Amino acid sequence: MSGRSFHEEQARNKRDSLILASLISIILFALIVSISYIFAPDAIYIMVPISIVMVLLYTWGSYQYGDKVVLNSVNARPAEGREYTYLNNTVEGLAIAAGIPKPDVYVIPSKELNAFATGKDSENASLAVTTGLMNTLDRSELEGVVAHEISHIRNRDVQFMTLVAVLVGVAGILSHMILRSYWWGGSRRRGGRDREGGLGIAIIVLGFILAIFAPIATRLVQLAVSRRREYLADASGAELTRYPDGLADALEKIAQ
Repeated sequence: MSGRSFHEEQARNKRDSLILASLISIILFALIVSISYIFAPDAIYIMVPISIVMVLLYTWGSYQYGDKVVLNSVNARPAEGREYTYLNNTVEGLAIAAGIPKPDVYVIPSKELNAFATGKDSENASLAVTTGLMNTLDRSELEGVVAHEISHIRNRDVQFMTLVAVLVGVAGILSHMILRSYWWGGSRRRGGRDREGGLGIAIIVLGFILAIFAPIATRLVQLAVSRRREYLADASGAELTRYPDGLADALEKIAQ
């Protein structure tokens, strides 16, 4: 961590993540302006606020219920019964150590070695583990992986990354709409007098460029945010278990 303390690294990671998320928001706003001008050049001052409200409503809905969609998509089921007693006890103990409520625990019937946390906040979080991971790792290794995911919840990674994922998805949708409008010749059908202005041409050109590169740029930002938070979750998990070898051994098994 380059000589910085653990808490300094936490603060730096959160600051950098907010900067990257702000970059996505700026790109998203530029896409909204561009698509509003393309589809309603004479009413852009009305369309932009309406579009922003629609995007906010879509973002809110996806943010509120995105975790349920994710869990359903992987056929996750609640970890209930005696066979999952150790898993539930481990999650509960680490949640207490992290100072957060115990997340709902799910099991995914899959041979893949994977685990993830999701949710809109620490009070409404879920942690899912595949059966393949449980059958492959020993207790200390499983504890290391669970601590890593608990750290994602404590560090507010789950809600932040959910929000970033939604914004990236919205940027992709708007980009697709802009490119489709050019494909259909929508920009040529609009009134010519407004398109003659330099500002109008600049908006159209910017919209076309953003439509091509925005999905790539926002995805790269998402990966950059995720990578930094993964490193921090590794350190936080080791802090919770006081046994960093558990996660290290688990990652080695997964890599093999």
